[in-house]
Amino acid sequence: MTDDRRCFIDTNVLLTSTDTSRLQHSAALAFLEAGMAGEHRLFASGQIFREYLVVATRPTEANGLGLTSTEALENIREFQACVQLLDENADVAEQLLALVNAHGLKGKRIHDANIVATMRAHGLTRIRTSNNGDFAPFEGIKVESFPER
Repeated sequence: MTDDRRCFIDTNVLLTSTDTSRLQHSAALAFLEAGMAGEHRLFASGQIFREYLVVATRPTEANGLGLTSTEALENIREFQACVQLLDENADVAEQLLALVNAHGLKGKRIHDANIVATMRAHGLTRIRTSNNGDFAPFEGIKVESFPER
């Protein structure tokens, strides 16, 4: 399969596909459904699923989705039907250390670097996200967002 069909998905894609009140809900859902249909090969890491669980189960008044643990876990199982989980192995750790060093990263920026490290370790160059600027500093990463409505 060509690399142009392989795409890493950021946490916000999963959250947006879950939350019907979000502007890009339909586009996120359609993107995941296209993955199910084989139009894309979608990938994520344990980090993405952990972040999803954190936000999905956080109360709505604290900027979460307010789902129960059971609901959020059911969603993860559904995502796993179209999203392949990538290992965060020793190569990912080495890539992460190199990125932190090369870019002088601190704090929350290291989460983004870990995503890039996972992508690089597994030969991925595309990411679908709503946070385009988070990945702009990293060379060789093609950032894709949902079309504006």
